[in-house]
Amino acid sequence: MTETAQRELWGTETTKAIGNFPVSGEPIPVHVARWLGRIKAAAARVNGELGLLDADKAERIAAAADRIAAGELDDQFPIDVFQTGSGTSSNMNANEVIATLAGDDVHANDDVNMGQSSNDVFPSAVHLAALDRAVNDLLPALDRLAPALEAKEREFADVVKSGRTHWMDAVPVTLGQEFGGYAAQVREGRARVEATLERLGKIPLGGTAVGTGLNTHPEFAERVRARLAQATGLTISPPADPFESQAARDALVETSGALKTLAVSLTKIANDLRFLGSGPRAGLAEIFLPELQKGSSIMPGKVNPVIPEVVTQVAAQVIGNDAAITIGGMQGHFELNVFVPLMARNLLQSISLLAAACRLLDTKCVAGIEANREQTEHYAEATLSAATALNPYVGYDKATEIVNKAAASGRSLREVAREEGVAEEVLDEALDYRKMARPHG
Repeated sequence: MTETAQRELWGTETTKAIGNFPVSGEPIPVHVARWLGRIKAAAARVNGELGLLDADKAERIAAAADRIAAGELDDQFPIDVFQTGSGTSSNMNANEVIATLAGDDVHANDDVNMGQSSNDVFPSAVHLAALDRAVNDLLPALDRLAPALEAKEREFADVVKSGRTHWMDAVPVTLGQEFGGYAAQVREGRARVEATLERLGKIPLGGTAVGTGLNTHPEFAERVRARLAQATGLTISPPADPFESQAARDALVETSGALKTLAVSLTKIANDLRFLGSGPRAGLAEIFLPELQKGSSIMPGKVNPVIPEVVTQVAAQVIGNDAAITIGGMQGHFELNVFVPLMARNLLQSISLLAAACRLLDTKCVAGIEANREQTEHYAEATLSAATALNPYVGYDKATEIVNKAAASGRSLREVAREEGVAEEVLDEALDYRKMARPHG
């Protein structure tokens, strides 16, 4: 039967799995399915090179698998992501689709799955899908967000304002310094993610069922890895130990941990932006956020911090995903972890969500932020914590007395300090707000 006449290219094992796992209605991530295709294509060509598969059959298998890798057949992977914990059903799904396309003489297990097991192929596809998306989606998004924040650091370098600790007034800082901190958080987050990638790229391929490599050629795994690395430019490596790589998914847990940390950083940045932009009259109103849409269906003219709200929602989801991945990583019993599909789902989702959130934060928020210089200057001059700069001249106790009198009377620090006998030249030196923000130049 032709592909056109039979849109369902899978076979009986896939059909059984569809019936067995009616859980979420959500299939495995498309990038995992595509990486199954890449691995199957490389495996077929290697088995052909090794003389284990007829050359023509090997190329037909590889050509069919290439179509999966290219995303042409995403709809041929219907099995629910909440399935057998090894991913066996989805591996069989790939084998059956490829066998159907490759010809009647191709056997899903004997030919397409030659030298492989679900236990080494499926987690390999998960690792490589996550590696691919981290390198080609998330890292580029972070590489754009950090410079966007750095540009604002430079633009706002001279915008002095009140610092805040415990949500209370603190000594002056510049708005640029705050944005410099945000940029550093993003750069550090990128470095954390990148630091996990070497281990993420170590795959269990070649271990077959339990890590021993039964039924696979001794050169098979190395040759497949080399083909995949050459085709994608990714760093793909053998496992530190085949039994570690088969039974444990620690690299997925580690990568998720780095994503969680990045989510925490983005939450701090997004919350600061929403608070700095609060108002415009009854909030801090130190920055103006871009107006993207109406903020209320009933209150005219209302503008909401919609992008920071999106970013913090994404962060919450990523943190939740990490909790499930952590539990999944604990399910490596003896020679196999049996939570791989769940871990794949959550990790790929976290990478995708964070990449999208970073792009939105960059293009639809940070790029359009403007400083409310009048307001920031007002807060800088109003903060009583500026009296800290008087400590070296009058001592902590005297400075406290000046602060208390200023607070009680509503007068400025300068006025009260002058009344308390502090010399004018001392006041000029100590109460230089920009100098306070950069005491060391």
